[in-house]
Amino acid sequence: MHVAEEDKKFSRQIIGKTIVSKTGKRFGEVGDVIFESGSGELIHMVLVNPTSYTEKLELERDKSNNLLVPFSAVIAVGDFMVISEEDII
Repeated sequence: MHVAEEDKKFSRQIIGKTIVSKTGKRFGEVGDVIFESGSGELIHMVLVNPTSYTEKLELERDKSNNLLVPFSAVIAVGDFMVISEEDII
């Protein structure tokens, strides 16, 4: 099954956006997104340029040791990707 065109468009729009918590803590930027191949559901955002704050968190990592932020933690998308920190710790 192919990922819907609008999902691809959305993922292109969020790559490069800064990820911040709702309390304003900076996490880094969205480097890539990881999809569930069957449903096309967004599962994780790959974090690039992580801040020192983020390095202290025990976030999941991919095979290349990149930090992953669960897409389920996203609460708002605008100029920034705003995440709920409680949902990832």
